[in-house]
Amino acid sequence: MPLQPFHPAVTAWFRHTFPAPTAAQAAAWPSIRNGQHSLIAAPTGSGKTLTAFLAAIDALICEGVANGGTLPDRTTVVYVSPLKALSNDIRINLEAPLAGIRAELEKLGLPDVDIRTAVRTGDTPQLERTLMRKLPPHILVTTPESLYILLGSESGRKMLGTTRTVIVDEIHALAGNKRGAHLTLSLERLECLCQRRLLRIGLSATQKPIEEVARFLVGVGEDAALTLAPPPASRGRLGGGQTSP
Repeated sequence: MPLQPFHPAVTAWFRHTFPAPTAAQAAAWPSIRNGQHSLIAAPTGSGKTLTAFLAAIDALICEGVANGGTLPDRTTVVYVSPLKALSNDIRINLEAPLAGIRAELEKLGLPDVDIRTAVRTGDTPQLERTLMRKLPPHILVTTPESLYILLGSESGRKMLGTTRTVIVDEIHALAGNKRGAHLTLSLERLECLCQRRLLRIGLSATQKPIEEVARFLVGVGEDAALTLAPPPASRGRLGGGQTSP
């Protein structure tokens, strides 16, 4: 079963929220959990975003529970979207899963784990940027341009230097243009900064040649697991429509 490897609180939240994993989720989670770069190509409503985020959230939950509810003040997940509006939507849509999982932790009598999220785009107020530098979010939502700017500042590099996972949404809209070329350089700079191999997850519409989009995601000398999902049934929010069984 695709949900078995996840923490019991994560599994309970998912089962209380959705009837079952989508085809994209069931196909991609094993590769992501094994640390394999993954490109998930599926129509809107296939649960792509939750597919990408849930393994990273699960890792943070497991780490926090193991440490009595405490997570280090460091950024571990960077989500990159080509659209500022989408970035804000993603941050808002993360609130429900995170709150739901915390409620399940309480039911299980386990320590509360507070996973912080933040958006960093050109529209982010200066006060929020200052707070972000002082207390880094565990999940950072940003754009290609803002990622480039962060990598060019000392405070930005300090925040990004603990990254483990990079999620690139709407990657098909970036592959093959100047913004995409800029992003590939930023991803290589980020990996060099972190001095570790970063798990790269791409989210794409079903577009051909999908293998070229995969190569764009991972760069030279790496491979990505491809998940091609059929059109979905109705789902909600990060899972893709209905938010109850």
